[in-house]
Amino acid sequence: MTTGTIEIDDTALAFTDTGGPGIPVVYLNGQFATQGYWRHVITGLGPGFRHITYDERGRGRKSRTSADYSFETVVRDIDVVLADRGVDRALLVGWSYGAYAAAHWASRNPERTIGAVLVDGAMPYDWLDEAMEQRIRKLFGRLRWISPLLRPFGLMPRLTPGQQADSNIELGRIGSENELCPVLDAITVPTRYVIASGQSLGSRGDEQERIRANLDKVTAGNANIRIHAKVPSNHGAILRKDHAAIAAAVREIATLDQH
Repeated sequence: MTTGTIEIDDTALAFTDTGGPGIPVVYLNGQFATQGYWRHVITGLGPGFRHITYDERGRGRKSRTSADYSFETVVRDIDVVLADRGVDRALLVGWSYGAYAAAHWASRNPERTIGAVLVDGAMPYDWLDEAMEQRIRKLFGRLRWISPLLRPFGLMPRLTPGQQADSNIELGRIGSENELCPVLDAITVPTRYVIASGQSLGSRGDEQERIRANLDKVTAGNANIRIHAKVPSNHGAILRKDHAAIAAAVREIATLDQH
């Protein structure tokens, strides 16, 4: 196993690479999450795969801060991580925000993508409006007092509340039907969704379930994309409680690549 940092632009990303000859699986984190969230999935898949995790800019305890936290930079950083680790083709697994990054990268790099597992993310839906933007800014503003206490432990990103809000609002635009549907339509590699149940942080009523239901149009329009499983746990607990379903989706795509 190798750990260290990868220099990119004005920052450096902390990574872990288990090495070995198995299919490389690259894990893309939730918006403000860290690579440690994947431990249950990695344990479930076992040493037959090569597991590569990393913390994005300003996340975790070791990745450095940056002047650029845009989504486009997150997608471009995948290229740098793969180049640093000497990986030509990879299987991408992304949760929440990371699912959007995985979908974009897979659609742009089919020859370098074995497949993608999208975990309760990258679901096109028009949920962002002016009122929602204000709601998001207010939500992150409330975290201002606790963030300095949690950052030394890697439990909060080193982005300011304003930067966190900007990132979330940008994601709302990226996730709109007009923006995301063409990305998903362009995917030509095996792609599997594992979706949660119930609400997530900041959602109201059945909002999250309506977002997930929109995937029916995605799978009807692209035969490469399927819903592998809908699991009982909610958005925040899915990597811990339903890691077996995510691991099963990874194995399915790995089997397809071997044929």
